[in-house]
Amino acid sequence: VQLVESGGGLVQPGGSLRLSCAGSGFIFSSYAMSWYRQTPGKERELVAIISSVGGSTHYRESVKGRFTISRRNAMNTVYLQMNSLRPEDTAVYYCKREKLPRPNDYDYWGQGTQVTVSS
Repeated sequence: VQLVESGGGLVQPGGSLRLSCAGSGFIFSSYAMSWYRQTPGKERELVAIISSVGGSTHYRESVKGRFTISRRNAMNTVYLQMNSLRPEDTAVYYCKREKLPRPNDYDYWGQGTQVTVSS
């Protein structure tokens, strides 16, 4: 299993970024996928999650209306469109494969991509 994030960078407040996470080594369309973020000294927090076929999404309150999670199963890719970015969105963003509710299945994480919102 491999998850590779891309799309992070430096952006001014109010700007936009789109993160991508390409999955391989598993049946991508069978798994819910999520984005988390983490800042130094804090626990990793859930940003958004999307069901296996994309019909259901959930967001943390602080990003509702600004961020959109989506997926293209044909491309084995999940996205996070981030608009109206704020300095407090600065973090390392991680893609996660959510484990299935069955024995011997596991969560997997990508390596993370840095997002910095600053003027």
